[in-house]
Amino acid sequence: MIGSIVGENGYIDYSEEVVANIVGLSTMECYGVVGMASKNAKDGLWELIKGENLSRGVKIRSKNNELMIELYIILEYGTKISVIANNIIQRIKYNVENYTGLKVSTITVNVQGVRV
Repeated sequence: MIGSIVGENGYIDYSEEVVANIVGLSTMECYGVVGMASKNAKDGLWELIKGENLSRGVKIRSKNNELMIELYIILEYGTKISVIANNIIQRIKYNVENYTGLKVSTITVNVQGVRV
């Protein structure tokens, strides 16, 4: 359980994988993102994840019901990294807070590579 919301009729618990999938899908909607990056433990290499399991490139921690999100992405060559990272941060914050009701405190975007 990464976060929960208590209402008048009961409570809702969110697992880490549900929030990670929302983050992964929100990231892939942004222009310039080729895919998520996942570290291959054997080789220490970063591999591209296109659509099969987008939550593998996302790490989520929770503190006081506020989420700290860290994601690893691969971008398209020729795009401005700072603009794309800002778009990703805004989209993730908006989508996670609207879909779940949980508060997002920080989002860290780690660019692991650039693909042509």
